[in-house]
Amino acid sequence: MTEHYDLAVVGAGIVGLGHAAAGLDRGLRVVVVERDAMIAGASVRNFGHVGTSVHVGEAGEYAIRARAAWLRLADHAGFWLRRSGSLMVARHHDELAVLEEAGGGELLTAEQVAGLAPVMGAVGGMLQHGDLQVDPREAAPAIAAWLALQGVEFQWRTTALFAETGVLHTSRGEIRAEAIVFAVNYDVDHVFPEVAERNGIERCALDMLLSDGVGLPLPLLTGSSMLRYSAFATQPSAAAVRERIARDEPSILTLDVNHMLTERPDGTLIVGDTHTVGTAISPFQNEGSFGLLERLTADLFGIAPRIRERWQGVYAKAPRDFLRAAPAEGMRVVSVTTGIGMTTGLGLAEAVVEELFG
Repeated sequence: MTEHYDLAVVGAGIVGLGHAAAGLDRGLRVVVVERDAMIAGASVRNFGHVGTSVHVGEAGEYAIRARAAWLRLADHAGFWLRRSGSLMVARHHDELAVLEEAGGGELLTAEQVAGLAPVMGAVGGMLQHGDLQVDPREAAPAIAAWLALQGVEFQWRTTALFAETGVLHTSRGEIRAEAIVFAVNYDVDHVFPEVAERNGIERCALDMLLSDGVGLPLPLLTGSSMLRYSAFATQPSAAAVRERIARDEPSILTLDVNHMLTERPDGTLIVGDTHTVGTAISPFQNEGSFGLLERLTADLFGIAPRIRERWQGVYAKAPRDFLRAAPAEGMRVVSVTTGIGMTTGLGLAEAVVEELFG
């Protein structure tokens, strides 16, 4: 039987849920189609860091909107959210120079850093007051459950086969909708191969760990993080940081490491991450990647982490930060293509729904 909706969303990750929430805010009748039986992709395999303060430009604009959306949704859906900000620690003077050039946060002395986090060898740091933290394994499922209670329909274990203007064809039948949004992360090439090829969409695989906690009260970023986030990577001193890492610890650059850590409310510590890019991702993970993350973490805290879990995350990667394609009237293909979906995805979704519905 054909169903009729204002908005049909394909994908129940954080970007898809953001579109559903934005549609709900406008009083639209919304359906979410998800091929899996639960949320199991990048939206539950990340740090849970909403890094409003570490991005500029388009990413910065979406991050600001997303922050407000996270606060609203945490209040509505009742999931854990921490407003402690984040700490960017400098353990070398070239890293401290990057922080001084970037501004945008509160510069800290080595003593102040030691009072906030149990790190070794800090020469200073920066506290980013606006950043948030959620538990990635809890937040997206809680949002989906709340949206369902508000009347958003979820069709789990349902595959989107193809679409045309006004009609989404699925493995369970047709869905008619004024607007259709595909928010399928890296699987754009499964539905719209020409869109993926035109926009250079690939897959980025990352290795991550879960260990016993160390009493970390806020997200912690390090010198390798400065090379990844636009608010810091564009600073003049970032080149010196890269040169020193290339000389002293080249494996950080070879494996494209962002050594970052967040502690969940149950006291476990999320440790990451490495990055490998390709059109297809090998299912076989290199133990050397995990070994490097363990060694960097032991050096940071002065204690070897006791590992509980290892996993692989995958997200969309492209030359531009975001994909917003319109393959047909009333249809959008949307993805965050830099691994910052938790930070920007909800804001991006609001912008797309505004574009579709005015």
